[in-house]
Amino acid sequence: MKMAILLSTIFATAPAFAQSAELEAAKVPLQNYIRAQETGNADYVREAFTADARITGNMAGRTISWSLEQYADRFTGEPAADESQRKRHIEILELTGDAGVGKVTLDYPAVRFVDYMSLVKVDGVWKIVGKSFHALAKPKP
Repeated sequence: MKMAILLSTIFATAPAFAQSAELEAAKVPLQNYIRAQETGNADYVREAFTADARITGNMAGRTISWSLEQYADRFTGEPAADESQRKRHIEILELTGDAGVGKVTLDYPAVRFVDYMSLVKVDGVWKIVGKSFHALAKPKP
């Protein structure tokens, strides 16, 4: 009887552990994306995204669409001068099988970016395959 209870507990909790481990694995590219923003190091972006990813969104009243390399070229290799005033958060991470979506907010002194990341597990590793974003300008103080 004790063995049956133990086995049922193990089998009942195994999916939760698997889901938790999968969420942690899927969070890695989002964390690499945030590290790129913090450090200015484009290598983190290249690690987070697939080589053919697209970055598309609205900024300053116009639609932007970049390849991964066009986006990576925007990174200077140095943190922003106002880095200490910037905050970044993973707001949402939801998975279904080998696909998922993440929402990341970048709260900067002059602008707040809301990024939606499409995630796919590629050869056993989670990657961002696309980013759509909107930039919300903040009023000047």
